Amino acid sequence: MGGAHKKFAVLLCAEDSDYVRKMYGGYLGVFAGMLKEEGEIWDGFAATKGDLPSDEEILGYDGFVITGSRSDAFGNDLWIRRLLILLKKLIAMKKKILGICFGHQILARAIGGKVGRASGGWDIGTTELHLYPSRIFASMNMPSSLNVFEIHHDEVLELPPRAEVLAWSEQTGVEMFRYGNHIMGIQGHPEYTKDILLNLINRVSNGVLFDNAIADEAKAKMEAKVPDREILRKLCTNFLKGRLLR
Repeated sequence: MGGAHKKFAVLLCAEDSDYVRKMYGGYLGVFAGMLKEEGEIWDGFAATKGDLPSDEEILGYDGFVITGSRSDAFGNDLWIRRLLILLKKLIAMKKKILGICFGHQILARAIGGKVGRASGGWDIGTTELHLYPSRIFASMNMPSSLNVFEIHHDEVLELPPRAEVLAWSEQTGVEMFRYGNHIMGIQGHPEYTKDILLNLINRVSNGVLFDNAIADEAKAKMEAKVPDREILRKLCTNFLKGRLLR
């Protein structure tokens, strides 16, 4: 007899743009497209609207993904406070949790770290990450550095002693971390394709979130380096499915 299908939940912390909804079926489609394997069930919860899995539903999920957001992970909006309550439950249960960008930062906050504005300002485009030697990378034969798409102006400032910093960049000290074997945060966006990031830059530049000079610099960075999407996909998938060395 076959076992039950594995189930994963994406905690959606951003509204779907018209472009992402049309091209990918929303951010749930983007993450499932990167991480879903045969036979798995992937559900989405609109965290910004107060839609979170119940205590009973939590038990049925093998892992959780927290997405990016335009909100600050150090903010105290009602939906963020409710998300933190949920995350602390999941952490106590040792559920697998992968946090991306805002998700990376809110996970750091949930385990007792500090998050704030990035001292270097916006980091947008393709960023080179430098990996610290860690035993969890051993099963993947990871390179010493890799590239990832990024768009953020907040960062993890401090982690609790039990957390392990896995990667850094010239602009950001905590690009990736893990906490035990059940929590991993990545500041960049391994799920983004070039067209998703370009569309986002075009929508929020021209003074909406940043000016056109920052947008032009970001686009130049995207042309200069290609993200290592397949390596990052495998890292995220292997973490969520418990296939990394401990």
